Amino acid sequence: MPGRPAGWALSSAYGILLRAFKRPCTPSSYGHRFSSAASPQVEQNEASSDILHNIRNLAVIAHVDHGKTTLMDRLLKQCGNSLLQERTMDSISLERERGITIASKYTSMSWGGVDLNVVDTPGHADFGGEVERVIGMVEGAILVVDAGEGPLAQTKFVVAKALKFGLRPILLLNKVDRPTVTAERCGEVESMIFDLFANLGATEEQLEFPVLYASAKEGWASRTFVKVPKEEERNMAPLLDAVLKFVPPPKGDLKAPFQMLVSMMERDNYFGRILTGRIASGQVRVGERVHGLRVKGSGGEVIEVGKVVKLMKKRGTTIVPVDSAGAGDIVSLCGLSNPSIGHTVSAVEITTPLPATIMDPPTISMTFGVNDSPLGGRDGNQLTGPKIGERLMSEAESNLSINVAPTPLKDAFEVQGRGELQLGILIENMRREGFELSVSPPAVMYKIVDNVKLEPVEEVIIEVDDEHSGTVIESMSHRRGELLDQAPCAETPGRTRLTFSCPSRGLVGYRSVFNTETHGTGFMHRAFLNYENYRGPLGNVRKGVLVSMAPGTITAHALMNLEARGILFVQPGQETYNGMIIGEYSRDSDLEVNPVKTKELTNVRAACKDENVRLSPPRQISLEEAIGYVASDELIEVTPKVVRLRKKYLDANKRRAFRRTGRE
Repeated sequence: MPGRPAGWALSSAYGILLRAFKRPCTPSSYGHRFSSAASPQVEQNEASSDILHNIRNLAVIAHVDHGKTTLMDRLLKQCGNSLLQERTMDSISLERERGITIASKYTSMSWGGVDLNVVDTPGHADFGGEVERVIGMVEGAILVVDAGEGPLAQTKFVVAKALKFGLRPILLLNKVDRPTVTAERCGEVESMIFDLFANLGATEEQLEFPVLYASAKEGWASRTFVKVPKEEERNMAPLLDAVLKFVPPPKGDLKAPFQMLVSMMERDNYFGRILTGRIASGQVRVGERVHGLRVKGSGGEVIEVGKVVKLMKKRGTTIVPVDSAGAGDIVSLCGLSNPSIGHTVSAVEITTPLPATIMDPPTISMTFGVNDSPLGGRDGNQLTGPKIGERLMSEAESNLSINVAPTPLKDAFEVQGRGELQLGILIENMRREGFELSVSPPAVMYKIVDNVKLEPVEEVIIEVDDEHSGTVIESMSHRRGELLDQAPCAETPGRTRLTFSCPSRGLVGYRSVFNTETHGTGFMHRAFLNYENYRGPLGNVRKGVLVSMAPGTITAHALMNLEARGILFVQPGQETYNGMIIGEYSRDSDLEVNPVKTKELTNVRAACKDENVRLSPPRQISLEEAIGYVASDELIEVTPKVVRLRKKYLDANKRRAFRRTGRE
């Protein structure tokens, strides 16, 4: 077909479907859809009396680093909101420090006389639960895809969730102003997205997705492919107009009793819990009596009865109080202290709760317990098991992708989540709040189906320089990874894109190894794929460790003699204790050493008798590295000031007995 971009890889069935749609395939012609009549579904919705025409609810979804949060800044600015800083929606301190979105957040803005309630979602696979619990609040989505990289692992996850809820995403190809992005490349990426939609079971209407091109960083969007638009066209108006055209208004009966499913929850020192969600039906006013419901059996159970003391909406970067709100709108209310995410807040005559979103199961678990090391209790002020348990249960209430369960051990709790980054963020937040705790290494959550052991498997997409591809393939094979595809990166000559399926247990701790193997030039993206048959034990992925056999202050004299044994994690002047890990041994076994040994003193001195001790800088292990580094017989000691590695059993005799019998 004339004008078809290079790389068009649709199957014959998809090609027939495309021809049935009778749409051109060249990127420059996609804009014709914006001048056509609205879809029949939109016209049908407009004819319904249950629609609120002045509201649009939508989410911004994408893979990590494809430009969602920057796009939110530009949309807010286009709608007349003044921004005091970049990445306005990243309001959590860790989000700003790490440059990633951790929690879903919403705000509203006005365009063309219509209120747009926009939800910003995380792009990292570990925080996929944040996407799942808010996607039911919206009727549309903007799918942001890097025009150079194309769809990656997390793109598939967020698209699957959007299609499952019947959304018709608007595809926004971002970063088209980069030198490597061409019209042909955009055509190839759209083909990939079309294939992805079709493979995920999209309907014909969802397959006919609108396409726009943008540079969120420069603050413009276009209906047709351009590298640099005219000065008067450098704005986000085309995208906002597309939202009004292609995102249907919400449905709801304003005369029915009030019902709202809670999708977000915050805490305020004065108002208590702030519950946020989309109103499914009816209207709510300040002062009205409401109650909280949760699912119990085939019916519902009343959690709490109270009244609405405050109604609020997020507008731009500020929170404004409102007197009332109706069906289809997203609001926050205060007045109830017990309902949480997944519960229903409704009028008192309602007895059946709204169905809650079904979350994907967690794939990894860690045990949080009291810090019982000899150096415990020096830095923090939250030390006891009940305090740790209370904090973890509070986290589970506001984060449905985390489960907390008691363990047979005293003052220890099993925390289940989506990945080590998600649990690492939780640990980091706790240490900043003054907690001290000991944390076990991550353990994969297996399933037994028909007496067959299944384990979680992830899709891993890796981009590396050509000279590092062999090293990465070998390293992934040790972790039971299977190479699915290997191809050169179309947008970056000299680089290779590798696609693997790998067990989650094999990827624990691999990111730091990957950064070392690729000299910091590689990119790795992961997303949960499915449960598959157990692939067998992993290869040798870590060396042994140097274990302190004496308490006290570490000396330079002792480290000078130990430096040749491996890589040190400590430096002179630090405190140590029996069983603490002070370095990585150069061999596969562990070695007990004395890092507090001092130089023997005599009353005889000679010229050049004193040694000039010069030590290499120690390897500083971050919390995320520690989570992936520790072995099954080791723990992480976390305090507000330091992160230490230690053996689970501090006594050497107990460690030897455990290695010999394999039982605690």
